[in-house]
Parts: sequence; structure tokens; C-alpha cells
Amino acid sequence: MLSRAALARCLSVVVAGALLVAGCGGSGSDTPKPPPGVSKKDFAAELAAASSATEADFPAVGGRTLEQIANTASAGNQVGFASSVFTPGDNRLAFGVIDKKNSFVYGKSAVYVARDPTDKALGPFPAPADTLLTKPAFRSQNAAVESSPIAQIYAARVPFPKAGDWAVLVVTKTGSKLTGAAAQLRVTAKSDIPNVGDRPPRISTDTVAGAAGDLAAIDTRRPFARELHTTNFKDVLGKKPVALLFATPQLCQSRVCGPVVDIALQMKQQYGDRMAFIHQEVYRDNQVSKGLRAPLEAFHLQTEPWLFTIGRDGRIAARLEGSFGVKEFREAIEAALKS
Repeated sequence: MLSRAALARCLSVVVAGALLVAGCGGSGSDTPKPPPGVSKKDFAAELAAASSATEADFPAVGGRTLEQIANTASAGNQVGFASSVFTPGDNRLAFGVIDKKNSFVYGKSAVYVARDPTDKALGPFPAPADTLLTKPAFRSQNAAVESSPIAQIYAARVPFPKAGDWAVLVVTKTGSKLTGAAAQLRVTAKSDIPNVGDRPPRISTDTVAGAAGDLAAIDTRRPFARELHTTNFKDVLGKKPVALLFATPQLCQSRVCGPVVDIALQMKQQYGDRMAFIHQEVYRDNQVSKGLRAPLEAFHLQTEPWLFTIGRDGRIAARLEGSFGVKEFREAIEAALKS
């Protein structure tokens, strides 16, 4: 079982470098390959279970403390957060889970939280996993391939009532066995980053025309995603729905950055005639040492990637930080189209 000391330990950074991997090239499959020693059938079952978690799959809180909930699970897993901005209210908490062998764990998962391990727990908040793998036609040289060690990212909607430090317990269910992973995060009183319902700043984003055709100056993806750099955000804001993606496929330290631009291209094929899709690079002159580009500063962003979808009414319909997959990207688009 998980000790109180384990519950109090902060594991909020991506653990053991497990997410710091990148794939290049790829074959024609759009199905993740199983890790060594795991059959395709078993791996497919793990991924299916991870994407279908519900509250009923996990122990009810029943007035118990977070420490008592932790005592229902075995120790062994570690969690690394893929989102970092949390304020009082409903928050998206994205994460990955690895085991003692530093292998990614896939299974039904949920989140419990409390201000302190000895306080009454809140939860369970189901965290269905979302695939990070695009169809082969949209896969870049920067992004993951079907043989990459991470195939899905978990995300839960967690309501944090107050600002401050919070203890987090991620529980993963494999068969009838529960395995826990402890972490800690900080909820700040407020954030200047535009949120759902807000009007975003009317920024000017980089375009092919503005760069005089020099795509390398405004896009680190290979091959270039030219079709995501033809529209200036300020020209379409309030006129049609927009998906605005801040990401740097080449310069990000995590494999999740390349795939989000690939997913944008995949979504554009499906929704391109109904909304504008824009990719904005992160660093000035594509050099980390030169700091953030003006559009990120206008949005008060300090991390990436970020996705904002904006409805025809000019208000933000959805926002996603950090790692996100195909399903969440599509849901963010649908939210904007309904606005």
C-alpha cells in the first residue's frame, strides 16, 4: 500500500524522462505497436480499457481520507503531469503513468485529490485516455510513430475548490487490482491566460505571406504544415470558428508537441471548410535563447503546447494545455462550432 510519505512526495514533473522521447519517420500503420513481451491482443485490450474509465470503476470516497483511499491500492506506479496551469474551479489534469520498470501503464484510471493526505478525499474523477497517434498521412518526421513507447495520454476533469498545494492520487485498475501513484500540484489563485468564455487578444499570427514565403522561419515541423500558416488570426477572429494551436514540433522537449500539429492537420481535413486552423510557433527566430514570440506573450503563455478553439462569436469555446490527443482535439473543435 502507499505510505503517507509517498502521498506527500511531489512527482509533478514528467517522471524519469519517460515522456522525453521522439519518433521519426514511420510505417503505414495507425495502430500502436505493443511493447516487447506484450501481445497485440493484450495491448489492444489495455488501450481499450484505458480509454473507457468511469467513476463506477473505482472505490467511492465514502468520507475516507486520501490516505485511506491510497491504502486500497498497491504501490508501484509513478505519475507525470502533462498540464501545469490550475486555478480554483474545474481543471483539466493530463498525465502519463509508468511502472517500476519505467514502462508506460495503460488501464482504467481515475484521480483522487485532497489538500492533505489526512484530509477527506475528493473523487474519483475518471481519466479516460486519448490516443496520440495520427493517421499515417498526417504523421510528421518530428512526431511519434506507432512503435513509440507512449500511445495515449490520460486526462481527468478535476474541481479544485481552493488555491494552494494539493495531494493527488492516481489509481489504475488492471483486472481487479488497483495500483496507485502519488503526486502533488499547486493551484494558483488566478491566471492571466484566457479561459473558456473569454475574448482572446486579437493577435497577429505568422503567415506564409508575412514571412515572404520562408516557411522555415515560421514552422519547425518537417515537412512544413503550410496549410496551417495561410490565415492570420486577427483576420478571422469573430468572423468564423478558429482552432489556434501554439506548438513547436522541433524544439519541444516532449514527443507530445509534434503530434498535436499532426492532429491539427488531420482535423483540418475533416473540418477545414467549417473553421480556420492556425499553427503558431513558440520561440523568436525558432531559437529558445531568444525567448517567446509576441503572440504567446499576448496570451500570457509560459508553456506549450496550447490549443484554443474560438467560436464565431469571438469567445473561447475550449482550451487544452500540454499533451492532448485526437478525441480531445475533436471535442474542442465541436465546442467552437456550437458557439
